Amino acid sequence: MIINWYGQSYFKIESRGSVLAIDPYQEEIGLKPPRFKADIVLVSHNHNDHNNTKVIMGDFLLLNGPGEIEKQNIFVEGLISYHDAKGGAYRGFNTIFIIQAEDLRIVHLGDLGEKKLREETLEKIDEVDILMIPVGGEFTILTDDAISIINQIEPKIVIPMHYKLPGLKVKLHPLDEFIKAFGKKPEIMDKLVIKKNDLPNNLKLIVLNKQ
Repeated sequence: MIINWYGQSYFKIESRGSVLAIDPYQEEIGLKPPRFKADIVLVSHNHNDHNNTKVIMGDFLLLNGPGEIEKQNIFVEGLISYHDAKGGAYRGFNTIFIIQAEDLRIVHLGDLGEKKLREETLEKIDEVDILMIPVGGEFTILTDDAISIINQIEPKIVIPMHYKLPGLKVKLHPLDEFIKAFGKKPEIMDKLVIKKNDLPNNLKLIVLNKQ
């Protein structure tokens, strides 16, 4: 499996010839979204920094809310959650995605705003190999909440997303704030190439360079 990150919550996951795209953004946010062909596209919520499905080519399956889809040995389940800490009163709903491929279990939290995951959500998420979590605050959880949720989920690998980048017009906190509070030195790489046997025994923080 190969995982690339393009800024914000936009990821490309390649698995045995299949391609999955998550949360492609609109160019108006200040970053240029890469175009590529995908088999599955996931959109956590309908905001312009997450919903640019037009940039994705091919005959893809789209999941933009709760539900389940499967294509070419990739299975995805979407779980309903809230974009704020007030039950969606301010920013509405958000979808958490559970992705299963190559015997790996990946969770993408989208623009989660809940300070603590509900028990029913945790039960659905279950054991997680790779967690993609927003850490830039403002429109999502704050640093302390992100750390608490990581402790709730107990993944093997954490990949931070949705934080301040050069050129980004969305106001977010820098990654350094999260890293300092988290207290673990990150491994920095351009892309994550991983198999089930490569998973660490202890929690690893991986920072992906924006491609």
